[in-house]
Amino acid sequence: MTPSAATRPLHVLVLGGDGIGPEVTAQALRVLRHMQAKYALPMQIEEQPYGNATWRATGSLMPAATHAAVDRTDAVLFGAVDSLDRAGMPAEERARGSLLSLRRRLGLFANLRPVRTERALDEVSPFKPRTLAGVDLVFVRELSGGVYYGEPRGIERDADGRRRGINTHIYDEDQIIRAARFAFALARGRRGVLTSVDKANVMEAGALWRQVVTALHHDEFRDVKLDHMLADTCGLMLNRDPKRFDVILTDNLFGDVLSDAAAGMAGSLGMLPSGSLSVPKPDGRRRALYEPVHGSAPDIAGKGVANPLAAILSVALLLRWSAGVEAAAREVEAAVTAALDAGARSADIALAGEPALGTEAMGDAVLARL
Repeated sequence: MTPSAATRPLHVLVLGGDGIGPEVTAQALRVLRHMQAKYALPMQIEEQPYGNATWRATGSLMPAATHAAVDRTDAVLFGAVDSLDRAGMPAEERARGSLLSLRRRLGLFANLRPVRTERALDEVSPFKPRTLAGVDLVFVRELSGGVYYGEPRGIERDADGRRRGINTHIYDEDQIIRAARFAFALARGRRGVLTSVDKANVMEAGALWRQVVTALHHDEFRDVKLDHMLADTCGLMLNRDPKRFDVILTDNLFGDVLSDAAAGMAGSLGMLPSGSLSVPKPDGRRRALYEPVHGSAPDIAGKGVANPLAAILSVALLLRWSAGVEAAAREVEAAVTAALDAGARSADIALAGEPALGTEAMGDAVLARL
């Protein structure tokens, strides 16, 4: 599944964003630059401003230079966004610079969210060690449709003055086929099991989702085992028997919710990376955005205590999917495991009484293993 590296240098745009985003991204960037030098990777790394602080300083979430960099980049290394800290920001500016807008601009449709448990963190997770042992699954979340993009949407008032919030859950056949084909191909290269998650029992878009996935399986992927599962059942089974899952394909909303819930197995949202991909371009590369699953965590921003491991593991995904260097990706993942095995802990994954490393020190612990 790893794309071949193109001949021109890979252009990587770094956007730290809001809250703890710049802090964790700084550590991820240290790892990326280290691997770039170690493997002599043809890569151009560019940093540009983005986020609420940029808006307060310049009047724009994404200044013109950042917009231009987005248009020419191959991969974005992203920190976090705080959509709540935008009092006074014009609606058109919020829309123009939103993460949803950035995803659409890059043509991203498949969001990869791997969940792999670390034995060193067994006691951090609320799950029993025997439940966690061997968990290695990946969500493929369809990223271009569903309730996050459907129209009409908004808050309106009825004739009596009461407010009503409206969101529309909508999928067309082509969106489902594109995401499902990607997920089936990914499963074919793993353990060969795909679980498609929907709410076909109560949602017409879910019924279409199930029909389309079933047909694609019959036509192109009979060698992959396909299971259908309702979203609420999937939530239950992620708690009871997570090892049964290999690749989980689901829509934008369910993928967002279920993958965040699965963070309990990993011990913290600070352990979960993600990568969002476009269809391949003529040169074979996919445009991409890599970011930790966690949010901006404004309550700890600037304190130097945030866990950078999700951001660092997002670099591993960048090395795998955009740079096309599987060995480098595996080395970063192994370095994270080795640091945890040696006792390195940030505050979110430290047990009571255990010493906790700050953001930079945790970055040091990973780099020491590289």
